[in-house]
Amino acid sequence: MTVSLLGFLAFIALVALFRMPIGFSIGAVGFVGIGLVRNWNAAQAAVVGEFLHVASYSLSVVPLFVLMGNFVTRGGLSRDLYQAANAFLGHRRGGLVASTIVASAGFGAVCGSSIATAATMAKVALPEMQRLGYKNGFAAAAVAAGGTLGILIPPSSIMVIYGLMTETSIGALFAAGVVPGLIAMAFYLLAARWTVARDPLAGPPGDRFTWMQRIKALRAVGSVLFLFVLVMGGLYSGFFTATEAAGIGAFGGFLVAWARGTLSWKVLREVLVESAITSGMLFTILIGAQIFAAFVNFTSMPSDLTAWVDGLGWGPLGVIVAICCIYIVLGCFMESMSMILLTVPVFFPLVTGMGYDPVWFGILLVCVVEIGLITPPLGMNVFVIRATVSWVKGSEVWWGLAPFIVADFCRIAILVAFPVLTLYLPRLLNL
Repeated sequence: MTVSLLGFLAFIALVALFRMPIGFSIGAVGFVGIGLVRNWNAAQAAVVGEFLHVASYSLSVVPLFVLMGNFVTRGGLSRDLYQAANAFLGHRRGGLVASTIVASAGFGAVCGSSIATAATMAKVALPEMQRLGYKNGFAAAAVAAGGTLGILIPPSSIMVIYGLMTETSIGALFAAGVVPGLIAMAFYLLAARWTVARDPLAGPPGDRFTWMQRIKALRAVGSVLFLFVLVMGGLYSGFFTATEAAGIGAFGGFLVAWARGTLSWKVLREVLVESAITSGMLFTILIGAQIFAAFVNFTSMPSDLTAWVDGLGWGPLGVIVAICCIYIVLGCFMESMSMILLTVPVFFPLVTGMGYDPVWFGILLVCVVEIGLITPPLGMNVFVIRATVSWVKGSEVWWGLAPFIVADFCRIAILVAFPVLTLYLPRLLNL
């Protein structure tokens, strides 16, 4: 146990004090740890084995989904999604916030990144809310909270990483994320409604659209709906594997961007380079995480942790609540990917050993990690929004996020109490 704790502290020190990239720091700690616990030949074998593992066909799902998200982002689909939601919801009090949340959910369904969703929707939604006189904190908080839906509603890059680390079906994780994603959207809408009920001036009503304008707005998002149904429908029906679905999604995203006239040779080059850089970063992190996981498994930490939990007598539910609390605290100081890479090797054997479904735990993990994107002092989505629009103060955003964070806590409590909500679709589809 002591050796593993020293490894965790070394990783945190390398990242926080020496600013070493996450993938290299966690891999270096794992390599040195295996060398000290076992021997240096075993450490070298672990590194070689993980590099060979990354070359497998199944892992091509990562760059393909990244490529799809980048094509969709460059295709300007976020604005169309926002306009479609605004056509139906914008005339109500707080309607532009509701439109932002719904559009963020739709964009997340073809993007898979929270930060990209928040940054894109900030450019689209915040200027319009400022024009209508929305309070800055309420408007920016809605964009930050809505952005978290990008890693919950499939496809999700974090779900892919979790699935690869734990050998859990990516298709089952994607299916399991649908219902919690819809619940998250509903709770955010309730939080927005509660805010304007307390302060009507926070979100004045916008313009009312005619039914012809609404139909026109819906037609504009037809390509998004088609792409989502094609990729996820083919995956869930068993017609595509996860890798094939990602490839079709990437090609579909290319066609959408090309048909909209936003894909020049310069933009295509930028999309490919950006996708390659992101994929390389994710693979580096994955290799490092797997080496670190091997180090943890060589120590006595998994068995010691299990014995310690059994001695507490909390029961399985108490352990899950404790794990959720740990993630919420870590989210105040650590980035979401770092949390998953650092803790999954420790918590996953413990949770599955208590009989919990790995798919359910994966979705719960993503939901809890989401909170870290909107809680101080780190709150990556808040920093992304402040970098995008300079007229929003950080203190305004943090206060505005309070109802949305409460909504997140309520959603997590429901998912813990009723696992069937998460597992319903995967079981229905026999995934």
